Amino acid sequence: MAQAETAPPERTDGYAELRSYAAIGDGYCVALIAGDGDIDWYPAPDLDSPPVFGRLLDTLGGGYIRLRPRGPYRAERQYLPSTNVLRTTYRTPGGTVRVTDSLNVGLTGRLPWSELARRIEGVDGEVDMEWAVVPGNALNTVSPWVQHTETGSIVQAGDVNLTVRLSEAGDVRQGERSVGGTLTTAPDSRHLLAVIVTRDGPVPLLDADRVLEGIGRTVHRWEQWSSQLGYDGPWKEAVLRSALALKLLVHAPTGAVAAAATTSLPESRDGGRNWDYRYAWIRDATYTLKTLLRLGEPEEAHGAVAWLLRLARRHDCELPVMARLDGGEPEEVTYADVPGWRGIGPVVTGNRAAGQLQLGVYGDLLDIVCTYTEYGNVLDAASGRMLANLADRVCDLWHRPDSGMWELPEARHYTSSKMGCWHALDSAVRLAEAGQIPGPADRWRSERDRIRRWIDEHGWSAERGAYVWYPGTDQLDASVLLHAGSGFDRGERMSATIDALREELGAGPLLYRHSEAPGNEATFTACAFWTVEALAWVGRGDEAERLMGELVPLANDVGLFTEMIDADDLSFLGNMPQGLSHLAVITAALALHPQEPGPR
Repeated sequence: MAQAETAPPERTDGYAELRSYAAIGDGYCVALIAGDGDIDWYPAPDLDSPPVFGRLLDTLGGGYIRLRPRGPYRAERQYLPSTNVLRTTYRTPGGTVRVTDSLNVGLTGRLPWSELARRIEGVDGEVDMEWAVVPGNALNTVSPWVQHTETGSIVQAGDVNLTVRLSEAGDVRQGERSVGGTLTTAPDSRHLLAVIVTRDGPVPLLDADRVLEGIGRTVHRWEQWSSQLGYDGPWKEAVLRSALALKLLVHAPTGAVAAAATTSLPESRDGGRNWDYRYAWIRDATYTLKTLLRLGEPEEAHGAVAWLLRLARRHDCELPVMARLDGGEPEEVTYADVPGWRGIGPVVTGNRAAGQLQLGVYGDLLDIVCTYTEYGNVLDAASGRMLANLADRVCDLWHRPDSGMWELPEARHYTSSKMGCWHALDSAVRLAEAGQIPGPADRWRSERDRIRRWIDEHGWSAERGAYVWYPGTDQLDASVLLHAGSGFDRGERMSATIDALREELGAGPLLYRHSEAPGNEATFTACAFWTVEALAWVGRGDEAERLMGELVPLANDVGLFTEMIDADDLSFLGNMPQGLSHLAVITAALALHPQEPGPR
C-alpha cells in the first residue's frame, strides 16, 4: 500500500523519532533506517554485535550510513510487497529518485558476510544525492580506522572489518574516519552504495553488479517465505507485516527468537527504564512459534522448538528466562559510556532479569510443545522424558513466589504466574493423553485443579470484580488477559476483568501494563492487542473488531510497532521492532477470524 508523501522528518539533537524507523534484515542482523534515509542502527554482522553504526544511541560517536537528496525533497516509502526490502521514493524540484534498501541473502541462505545494499534509480529529471559511510565507536569500545585504497575504502573497528562498494561513484570524498560523496541521477540511471561486513576475517571486494543481483534474489526469497503463510482474513496486511517483522528476529543459525532488534531504547522519557532485548526469551519464542504454526510456517517452528528443547535439557528443567541467541548464558550487565537515545540513558548490554524465577515460562514451553504435536509432529523419547520431568517440577514450583511476567524486583504470588502453571500442567495432561510424554498424568491433573482453586480463592476479588495482580491487593495486571487465550477463563470473570482493566489502565484504545505503570511509563503496545484477543475469546467479537480497527492504524508508516506508545502524542518508546507487539497483532487477528491451515 502506497504511503502519503511526507517532508523529511526533523531530528532533535541529531536523534530521529522512533516512529520514523523502518527495519530490514537477513536472519542474522537488523538495520534501522530513519525517515530521512540515514541508517542509524546496523550492528553487523549479528543482531547482538556491538554496533559499528549506532547513532540511534549516540548521535556524536555512534556512526551512520547516509543517503538522501542534497536539497529539499518529499518522500514516500513502503516495503516491497511481501518482503522486508524497503523502497523510498524521493521527489525534488529537479526530479524523482527511488532508493531500495536490502540486507541481501545468498543463493542457499546467508552470505558468508553481511551485505547491506542501497540501490539508487533515477526516475525522471536529475537529482543530486549525497551519501556518507561514517563508522562509529561501537558503544565507545573501539576507535574505527578507515583505509582508502585504489579498490575502495576499508574500515577496521575492533574485530569487525567492512568495505564500501560503489558503482557510478560520482564525486568521492575520503576522510580519516569516513568516506562520502555525491552523485547525480538521470532517467533510468542506476547506482549502488553497499557496505560489506565481516568479523575476524578478510573483507571481500565484491563487484557492484553482483550486489545488485543480490537485491532481486533477496526480494524473491522474502516473497517465497510470505507465500506459505495461511492467513486470509480482513487484517491480512497487518498480519503479514507483523509476521515479516517477527521473521527479522529469528536467528537463522540456531532458531532462537530475539525479543527485539535493539538495546536501551527508553520506556520512559525520565530514563532509568532501559533494557537490552537482543536475547531470546522463552516466553516470546514460544508465542512466536505458536503463531508461525497457526499461520502455516512449519520450518521455522521446527527449528525453534528444537532449540527450546535443547535449552531446557541443558538447564535440567530449571528453565531460564532468556538465553543468548547462540544458546549461551547472558553476559553480566554492563553500562556503556554513551548518552542513549536523546540523552535518555542508561545504555545497557546484558539483562538483569536473566537469573529470575518466572513461573510462566513453564506454561509457555509446554504449551508450544503441545501445539507442535497437535500439528502432526512427534516428540523424541528423550524430549518426552524431559517434559514429563518438567511437569513434575511445576507441581512443586507453583507454590513459590516469582518475579512475574513483568520481571519485577519484588517476588510475589502473581495471579498470572499461577495461571501459567495451570496452563503448564493442562498442556502436560494433554500431551500424556496423546501418548507424547510419559509420566503421572493423574498427579498433573490433580495439581492443575489445585492451582485453579487457589486462583479462585486468592487471585479473584469479588469487591474489585476482577482478577487482581496478586493476593491482598486491588491492583490490576494486564497479563492475565493472556489466559483467555490459554483457556483458563473465557467466561464472566475474564469478561469483567477486561472491563476493570480498561477502566483503570486504559488510555483511549491503548492499555498500561499494570496499576503502577501510569505516570511511570508509556502504554504497552501488546496489552492493547491482548485486549482484542480476550474480548474475542469471551464472546464480545463486535467490541474486539472495533478496538482492532482503532489499534492497527497506530503502527508507523511501514506497519511497525515498538514496545510502547505514548498515549498523549502516540509517539513510540521502547525497543524495536518489538516481537511481543507484533505477536499480539497476529494473535488478535486470529482470535477474531480463526484460520487453522493445519500441517503442511
